[in-house]
Amino acid sequence: MKTTIKWISSLALVLALFSCGKTKEVEVDPSTLVEEKKLSELEMKQLGQKLFNGKGTCNACHQSDSKGVGPSVKEVVRIYDEHKASIVTFLKGEGEPIVDPKQFMVMQANFVITKKMTNQELQAIEVYMRSL
Repeated sequence: MKTTIKWISSLALVLALFSCGKTKEVEVDPSTLVEEKKLSELEMKQLGQKLFNGKGTCNACHQSDSKGVGPSVKEVVRIYDEHKASIVTFLKGEGEPIVDPKQFMVMQANFVITKKMTNQELQAIEVYMRSL
């Protein structure tokens, strides 16, 4: 009985020693990595328009030059320019609301969508907004 306990204790100690300090390597499938292609200004604008009116659902609240549920796109761009602030930073959920803070709670629902977008997609939305 004592021999069995010593043997189990020794085995547990050996296993513990071999498992300590060992880093787990995670293999990444190269086919799942997406490299963002450098887009031209026109391609960025087209992508931004597609996202603004589609996946981003921005057009549900923002019209180009008239207030809807949210402020107009032109007003958003103007105010962000005046404050030298980044629309992309705000869309990432990392910036303070500066256009209409009272409507911030409504906009927060879209952060679920915009936080999943790539930097390039967010920049494309900003390029499109600035083109209006």
